[in-house]
Amino acid sequence: MKLDHIINLAKQDLTNKLNDLANHFNADVISYTGHFFNGIEKTFLNIIESLVADGDKKDKIYIILTSTGGSANAVERCVNILRYHYEEVHFIVPDYAYSAGTIFCMSGDSIFMDYYSVLGPIDPQIQNREGKFVPALGYLDKINEMLEKSKTGDLTQPEFLILKDFDLAELRSYEQARELSVALLKKWLVKFKFKNWDKHTTTNIGSPVTDEDKERRAEEIANDLSNNNKWKSHGRPINIETLEKDIRLKINDYSSDPVLSNLIRSYNELLNSFLEFTNNQGIFIHTKNHF
Repeated sequence: MKLDHIINLAKQDLTNKLNDLANHFNADVISYTGHFFNGIEKTFLNIIESLVADGDKKDKIYIILTSTGGSANAVERCVNILRYHYEEVHFIVPDYAYSAGTIFCMSGDSIFMDYYSVLGPIDPQIQNREGKFVPALGYLDKINEMLEKSKTGDLTQPEFLILKDFDLAELRSYEQARELSVALLKKWLVKFKFKNWDKHTTTNIGSPVTDEDKERRAEEIANDLSNNNKWKSHGRPINIETLEKDIRLKINDYSSDPVLSNLIRSYNELLNSFLEFTNNQGIFIHTKNHF
């Protein structure tokens, strides 16, 4: 059997499994695997507009997301595109969604995960002078550490040279990336994730939830997920138990739903095999009419 024929069969099988999920949710579905870089939003726009132009367009969309993170700016534009066309936006994380991927999830009406799935700290990645994507919080923490050491006279000569040569404009861009990440999280949680949160369920049970309550809770979650001292690592996996118990973020757990769990895992396992077989290490976006 020719290689092209095998790949085409795999594509058809993947699309069938994607359609099974769409039928289950009675929604449009898009699968996104990869990094978020500035410029990807144009491709994302074209794919979403193609999906919307389909005669069977739905009012809600589910995003199957696997991402190491990337640019919060790119994520913001993707969210704007989705919210222009859909009343409801939901996220499915079968494996991991770190950094900007976590920020993306926080723009959803709901987040579906199982006991294997993880999100990550919202440590934004931006390009340094060498053009490499680096986690901003790690740089900021190290600079702040050296500044504190300089106050006590404990700064070493090599650290002094690093601090002296550091580009202040670059440092400011790291601070702005952190501020943007927190601001987006607070905005989207209040506007979308908390929009149907009407009654308190933990403290003051049964009492009405005010706009101030939503804003306060969103700020707590944003500050928690951006606390690099707590998570220690840009890629620290945060599972559903930690998200719900420690951060008190509502997650739709599909672990005990055998039908949905099978649909998601079946698609994701085939997708991983396909990407490995085709040696695809870039961005992969899949809808019923885009491959």
